[in-house]
Amino acid sequence: MTISNALSAALTGLTASSRAASVVSENIANARTEGFGERSLTLSSIAHGAGRGVQVVGVTRSSDPVILGERRSTEAAQGEAETRAGYLQRIETLIGLPGEGASLSARFDAFETSLVSAASRPDSQARLDSVLNAAQQLASTLNNISDGIQEIRQQADALIATEITHLNRTLSAIHDLNGTIRTSISRGENALGLIDRQQALIDGIADLVPIRETRNDAGMVSLYTTDGLPLVEGRPAEFGFSATPAITPLMSLQNNDLSGLTVNGRPISTSGSYASLSGGRLAALFAVRDEIAPQAQAQLDGLALDLTARLDNPGLDPTRAAADPGLFSDDGLLASATYEDGLAARITVNAAVDPDRGGALWRLRDGVGATSEGAPGDPTLLQGILDALQTERPTASTAFSSASRSMAELASDILSLTSMDRQFADARAAETSGKFTVLREAELSRGVDADRQMQRLLEIENAYAANARVISTLDDMLDRLLGL
Repeated sequence: MTISNALSAALTGLTASSRAASVVSENIANARTEGFGERSLTLSSIAHGAGRGVQVVGVTRSSDPVILGERRSTEAAQGEAETRAGYLQRIETLIGLPGEGASLSARFDAFETSLVSAASRPDSQARLDSVLNAAQQLASTLNNISDGIQEIRQQADALIATEITHLNRTLSAIHDLNGTIRTSISRGENALGLIDRQQALIDGIADLVPIRETRNDAGMVSLYTTDGLPLVEGRPAEFGFSATPAITPLMSLQNNDLSGLTVNGRPISTSGSYASLSGGRLAALFAVRDEIAPQAQAQLDGLALDLTARLDNPGLDPTRAAADPGLFSDDGLLASATYEDGLAARITVNAAVDPDRGGALWRLRDGVGATSEGAPGDPTLLQGILDALQTERPTASTAFSSASRSMAELASDILSLTSMDRQFADARAAETSGKFTVLREAELSRGVDADRQMQRLLEIENAYAANARVISTLDDMLDRLLGL
């Protein structure tokens, strides 16, 4: 090797060391930057022509696509499970635990207790008043739980609209970065910072929808859901959704009362065997609005129907006309299975027994259709109402199985069914959370290790010093040659 070749090789070594120091410094500076992929310098030897030394091939971004994909998939599953569990917990709270004074079960217990007390002293106005108050509290509790369930549906609907806006904006930003990245790479510029930003954007929607990512040679990313729905493929998908200002028990997606989801103007399903968008927090919000909360409402309506049906039995109160309601009514009318939907929101105590609405307390004892007060010591009707509540019989509503139950058992079953669903969702959330933690740690372990980078910096310093020493030695040699 000639002196000039040696000098050239040493200069390339200095250049490579300088570039390596720049890469290490960028890694250290971004050690805590979310979405930053560790950079590494790719080098190759110069072994062509008269050249000698080392050349910088480029800078690469560290990433494990398998771990990344698994982490995002798990994040979507975690978002779905936590959303379901959170809303089921709210429904469970609305129904209330048996030991809570305002719970549905406690209201039934209080109503039955008031009937036992009044049946033992049917002449006591105070005890009749306790029956009226307990019945009103029971009806009010059913109304409030129903209102709370519809509020949950309303909040889920509003949150869907917010998340759809966020999703559309993020997909558009990812698409815009695709063009910038392609231009940068075509010009030979470093596009790794742009890819970092793009990856951070993708991570920002990973819990909303399950994402599968591919990237072509031009650096442009394509995104799909695991169900194959294109999110970014040449252009960004445009999701469509319209929030509903107010939701009632009678409103449903099937009846076109609520907005469904569209992609580029085409309706898509978020659940079922042919779902185009399943998994993730967005699908869970649709499930809350269209499945979970309506199911809870249906069970509550079924309980209300069974309650009215028991007390509307023709043999219970001879004073009641066949078309008139018994102790409980559907907003003043006779409750019917034909109009079961939303009954829990409309159930009220019959005005005939309420003095504040022109009725009389003694009708609790003598019959809702009685025109005059009967014998004050007759407990027949009060005992009959109590027996009707405690009798085990098949439930009148199709929202429950055909098993025989008392009203107290039916109220308990509503809580049990909701609690089982919530516990399953909690277990699923815990499972996905643990898996997500493991994958996230594995992903972070491939991130910037500051200690390793500092060690690398020392190696670069030594390499730089060695190449500089070579140049200094060559300079001395040239000086001696020139001095001859």
